[in-house]
Amino acid sequence: MNSTVIGRYRWRIVALLFFATTINYIDRQVIGILKPLLEKEFHWSETEYGEIVMVFSACYALGLLVFGRFVDKVGTKMGYTVSIVVWSVAAMAHALAKSTFGFGAARALLGLGEAGNFPVAVKSVAEWFPKKERAFATGLFNSGANIGAVAAPAVVPWLASAYGWQEAFIWTGVIGFIWLIFWLVMYELPTRHKKVGAAELAHIQSDGEEEVTVEKKVSWGKLFAIRQTWAFVFGKLLTDPIWWFFLFWLPSYFSTTFNLDIKNLGLPLIIVYTATTVGSIGGGYLPGWLISKGWPVFKARKMSMLFFAICVIPIMTARYAENMWVAVALISLAAAAHQAWSANIFTTASDMFPKYTLSSVVGIGGMAGSLGGMLFPLVVGALLDHYKALGNINAGYNILFLICGSMYLLAWITMHFFAPRMEKVEVNA
Repeated sequence: MNSTVIGRYRWRIVALLFFATTINYIDRQVIGILKPLLEKEFHWSETEYGEIVMVFSACYALGLLVFGRFVDKVGTKMGYTVSIVVWSVAAMAHALAKSTFGFGAARALLGLGEAGNFPVAVKSVAEWFPKKERAFATGLFNSGANIGAVAAPAVVPWLASAYGWQEAFIWTGVIGFIWLIFWLVMYELPTRHKKVGAAELAHIQSDGEEEVTVEKKVSWGKLFAIRQTWAFVFGKLLTDPIWWFFLFWLPSYFSTTFNLDIKNLGLPLIIVYTATTVGSIGGGYLPGWLISKGWPVFKARKMSMLFFAICVIPIMTARYAENMWVAVALISLAAAAHQAWSANIFTTASDMFPKYTLSSVVGIGGMAGSLGGMLFPLVVGALLDHYKALGNINAGYNILFLICGSMYLLAWITMHFFAPRMEKVEVNA
């Protein structure tokens, strides 16, 4: 059997995960794009907007912990089904909001539902791919976040201008239910999939890992006692909030700094998030290429992540950019490097942990990242309101870009401290 046939069904799974992640990020980004309209509709300050982002982040953090455990118990197919139903209903519920409280409630439910995406997706990749291919597969499905981030500014302003902001939320929910039909029809474990032949199954199981079984249970206490868990936790805690800042505040940054209205926000955002697609796929490819040249898995992964951490540092100079396109270039590089980092940090979990613990570990790390994402918006909102009152909101953004540029290198150093060689963990169920 040739390599094309061997990979056929596995890459169909990646395509499914890619589209789910695309929908996930369109749903998530709508609020950032519509911020100028929504803050007039609901009379929000920067601090109040930050509090709404915090509510989403808090529920996302809780959802990651719950879904990670839930998916390890019921399996990937049922786990994704529950997740997509909850977040699609929540997306549509935004359109019914008549007050800040109602909008916040819809946002909270969206956070709970969307939390299932990455624990399920990362575990699905571990079920269908050997280690040497996981970073590339993860980078591919994770690039859906970037496509979603490109699609949202291309479509959402048009929907809002033509039909009202409520339509943007309704249609993202509808698309989620359409995706669910394909997931229910197409997904199954490799050993149960009727069209997966012996050669493809042998390739999937070439690492010698046993397939995930839903009966195996590992307590959170055992996982928290393992230093590799803390490497993943701190890697997510320090870097996830930066991506959330990009997602929720970049439209506002371009609007206030360069005087763009909602109709003209699309192009700079599309450029930024198109660059992140390249970063996500390239970030997944680089360690695989190094491994193919004879590098050990852990060394290829860590050196790639160090390179991506260094690529974020130039964003600190965005404060000196008087030309919008220079700022777009610097932010594009940082955002692309984040997605390259993200593709690899998820794969470090599957490198270090057995499959039957993977969703739980991803959930714990994701919860840590979301806790950071919950607290950072409060800092962002307070900082921007402070400098807005002084008539110099750009000074607030300058401080935030300094924070963004330093976090990835700090995260890499912390991960190296806890897991210098990213050794494989033996966990007794």
